[in-house]
Amino acid sequence: MANVHDLVQWCNQTLKAYEFKDYAPNGLQIEGKAEVNKILSAVTASEDAIDAAISANADALLVHHGYFWKGEPYPITGMRGNRIKKLIQHNISLIAYHLPLDAHPTLGNNAAIAELIGLKNLVALDAAEKYPIGNIGYLDHAMTPEQFKSQLQALFHFDVIHLPCDKSTIQKVGFCTGGAQDFIDKAAFEQCDAYISGEVSERTFYEAKELGVHYFACGHHATERYGVQRLAQAIATQFAIQTEYFELHNPI
Repeated sequence: MANVHDLVQWCNQTLKAYEFKDYAPNGLQIEGKAEVNKILSAVTASEDAIDAAISANADALLVHHGYFWKGEPYPITGMRGNRIKKLIQHNISLIAYHLPLDAHPTLGNNAAIAELIGLKNLVALDAAEKYPIGNIGYLDHAMTPEQFKSQLQALFHFDVIHLPCDKSTIQKVGFCTGGAQDFIDKAAFEQCDAYISGEVSERTFYEAKELGVHYFACGHHATERYGVQRLAQAIATQFAIQTEYFELHNPI
């Protein structure tokens, strides 16, 4: 059992959450029970994830995509109102970490997919960032774009979109999980052979071709499954509480 504020304070310190300029508040977004015996983790605080937390008798829902994003309307109505009402009615805390959970060197989404893919000797995609949210890594052996796409599809269980350039082999790979397709210019500046993110935009097709970087869209959800699971397990070890992961496949 852990006090929810002690748990969140530990997460904030571990992830250095206060040092990030983010698009939504990191940490405790909705306060529920004072004591936490069980956490359910999920990528997004959807209604399905909340229902799963209720069914699992979880005291807290830990997510990568929470609420209160910049630019959203203030009224708590409609879909968001329904979600928040359920959390409050069942006294479940909502804890969310966005960029800090992308960037963490061991618990983060980027660190996790680097291990999954087998990328070594990681450095920052943008050296100007104190805590980089994107990285560059190297494959042990060069691969053809077709081989690399096949490997990514098998690893992420996702119908990977490949936007090609004229390079015949891939070894130096830039990557940033989620919706970071526009960082492809940073990958090009660093002379990467390929760049991985989650989503794709119409303009990305031309950028990949003209910048000379193979682009692979591996799924926003699919590339960000890992951080919440790693953080939840770290919390469970630190505070001796239960944790469970909820997976709802999102094809985007």
